[in-house]
Amino acid sequence: MDKNILTVENVSKEFDTKDGSILAIENINFDVKEGEIISIVGTSGCGKSTLLNIIAGLEDKTSGNIIFDSLEPRISYMLQNDALLPWKTVYENAILGLELLKIKDENSVEKTKKMIMEYGLADFIDKKPVSLSGGMKQRVALIRSLAINPDLLLLDEPFSALDYYTRLTISEDVLNLIKKSGKSAIIITHDIQEALSLGDRVVVLSSRPSVVKNIYDVNLSGLTILEKRKSQVFMDLYEKIWRDLDDEI
Repeated sequence: MDKNILTVENVSKEFDTKDGSILAIENINFDVKEGEIISIVGTSGCGKSTLLNIIAGLEDKTSGNIIFDSLEPRISYMLQNDALLPWKTVYENAILGLELLKIKDENSVEKTKKMIMEYGLADFIDKKPVSLSGGMKQRVALIRSLAINPDLLLLDEPFSALDYYTRLTISEDVLNLIKKSGKSAIIITHDIQEALSLGDRVVVLSSRPSVVKNIYDVNLSGLTILEKRKSQVFMDLYEKIWRDLDDEI
């Protein structure tokens, strides 16, 4: 994980309102390495989604630079809502990105079907989303995001609508899917445990105007999410990040 696939350099965003301008994020700096998962954690309203939208190219930055290693990076964006089309089957939803980008071929379809089979959806491949639990829908949404072979995967609080047990289970699946794919990812969350469970590094943002308070190396690869949460390293990092965020409340 030596090569940077993304560098966020002194990025700021200012919004104009009827009461004047509001500075949402200020001089944000971090990088994402090849095959790395970055968790971004911060309090509600601190600008996490704004930052992700800027990286995705959905929103303009006011200043700074978003530098990709690739000239035309392919980015997948997985939202809080699974955004599955209710009239399409699991399989049809999973290959939707391939069809929209006109990159559907025998190899990409085979890889997508393999992911569907591996992650507990074999019996639902021809079913509509109404037949799926919330966790299953998120699996399909992730498979759809990975099917297009993105350079970077962005996830905006993807488990916020799920109950605690389902979040743990799906988090494990998501972690395994991303790591197995070898893709780089940025996950934003307000949940410190989730950030530490999924990220190779955790970027802690302050309250608005948001700046980077700290960046922590997690160094817990090879462990399951439950094993991570029981480790002393996890507990120590949790306490440090809690203190960082507590200062902002």
